Amino acid sequence: MQIVGKVSDGLEAVSQAEELRPDLILLDIGLPTLNGFAAARQIRKVAPESKIVFLTQESSADAALEALNLGARGYVVKMRAADLLAAVDAVLEGRQFVSEWIVESGFHGHKPGPC
Repeated sequence: MQIVGKVSDGLEAVSQAEELRPDLILLDIGLPTLNGFAAARQIRKVAPESKIVFLTQESSADAALEALNLGARGYVVKMRAADLLAAVDAVLEGRQFVSEWIVESGFHGHKPGPC
């Protein structure tokens, strides 16, 4: 694994995604300038082959479902950051990953862990 870029806001994330076309993008919902959901919508257009994993404080089932509906392949709650490597592995292997915490909170869209 190699980190090819780091950004500090959503607009920069879209720009870097278009330029670098990484295999995987980690996004937070609470990005300045352009939130993670809006950035994900734009990234899907400019770098459709890049897989998106959200790593965020937001632990609601609705937020996780919205992220997955936007095309994200993974959703990891920061309080379960230990899930991140498993999420990255699952997503790069073509599976979805949702932190178990989300499922325990009432998320019924997908099973916890790699799907």
